Amino acid sequence: MASVDSDLTPRTVGAAPAAVKILVAGGFGVGKTTLVGAVSEVAPLRTEEYLTVASVGVDDVDGVERKSTTTVAMDFGRIMVSPRLVVYLFGTPGQERFWFMWNDLVHGALGAVVLADTRRLESSFASIDFFESRRIPFVVGVNCFHGRRDRDEGEVREALDLDPDVPLMMGDMRERSVGRDLLLSLADHLIRTNSIT
Repeated sequence: MASVDSDLTPRTVGAAPAAVKILVAGGFGVGKTTLVGAVSEVAPLRTEEYLTVASVGVDDVDGVERKSTTTVAMDFGRIMVSPRLVVYLFGTPGQERFWFMWNDLVHGALGAVVLADTRRLESSFASIDFFESRRIPFVVGVNCFHGRRDRDEGEVREALDLDPDVPLMMGDMRERSVGRDLLLSLADHLIRTNSIT
């Protein structure tokens, strides 16, 4: 890419940074939008809409009855790691009726974060199965809302039937430092699994 000085002579501009795509997935209401918003360095793109009576009987709101909005397409955030590396975060919609979009969103993804909620661990099964079946490395973040921990790490690992090498972290995903540490855990996992060098 070149820019032009006032005398119209082109000069070279630095190469575009390398881009890394990471998906953030999990069940309905586990905190995907929150995590993307917490770690993104730019105002995140959100496609949230209010839940309406049309979703009654379609969307499972057990355990998240106070939730009033839902992601209908995706969340999008960006982190500039360095002038040479940018990370793009794509948050997937959590409701089953939007899962068809995951097949498009996953193209080009280097890895994933699966969020779980100890009150509804079963809502994360589909995300884990999705990434395992496509051999996409992932880490699991257990969203401990307001610091609440209903289960310990061992219980969560057993309930989710995680392979021992899959990293798992527990914490409040509203905190930027927790989200950052979760993404760093994914980076370490990608290096260990030779997904990046």
